[in-house]
Parts: sequence; C-alpha cells; structure tokens
Amino acid sequence: MREAISAALKESMKARDADRTGTLRLVVAAFKDRDIEARGAGKETATDDELKQLLAKMVKQRQESAAIYEENARPELAAKEKAEIAVIQEFLPKQLSDEEVSAAIDAAIAETGAASMKDMGKVMGALKAKYTGMIDFAAANGAIKAKLQG
Repeated sequence: MREAISAALKESMKARDADRTGTLRLVVAAFKDRDIEARGAGKETATDDELKQLLAKMVKQRQESAAIYEENARPELAAKEKAEIAVIQEFLPKQLSDEEVSAAIDAAIAETGAASMKDMGKVMGALKAKYTGMIDFAAANGAIKAKLQG
C-alpha cells in the first residue's frame, strides 16, 4: 500500500495536480506519524490493515467536516473535503453494500456464537478482522445491536 501511494504521489507531482498532491502528502504524513507512534511503543511499522484503518478514519473525518461545512453554507470547503475523500478512497478496498454488510454481520454472529449484547465485542472483533476498511463500523454497530437484541 505504501508503494502504491508513493507512486501516486510522484505521478501527481509530475502532472502538477496540486490538490491530489496535497491530499497524498497528508496520507504519507499520517503513515509516518503512525510509524513513529508504533516505534515509541516498541512495535514494528504499521501493517497494511492498520494503514487501512487509518485511511478509513481519515475518510470519516473528512465526511464529518464536509457535513459541517454544508450546514454552515460553505460549499467550496465541503467540495474540497469531498475531493480529498475521493483521493483517499482510491487506496481503500471497495465498500460493502448494505446487503453485504448485513450478510457479513449474520456470518460473524454465527461464527462467534453471539447470543446477546454481551457478545457485541466478539462480533465487532470478527468483523474487523475480515472487513477492515470495507465496512463503516459506526453504522454497523447499530445493525449488530438490532440483530443481537432481536
């Protein structure tokens, strides 16, 4: 993943695409911050799964910012945030549809043997192990609760 982002950064710099270059530089900086943080904790560099989680977090932050900008009548800033989201999402796996998320939740519940709300953590753990970057876990949280309360 790091190599793909570095290559994309070089291409955008050659093409003189300032917006794309800026976004990719933010991603590279976030990766370096994560690696420094890991080194401080005595760990190796971040894995691809951890980097996917970081990218998903960056997308979510930008979605929240875009929503705030739209609420406050700042469409130009909202458009900038959405453009950054598009660039970051190029490096994330394809997001699952609502039906696929529901099926994944059902499979995780069956796999973990979850029967009540006490087992919520097991189900989330199973989903995160398989679907990092492919599911919005904040949204899935409500669906899991509904199925476990059921």
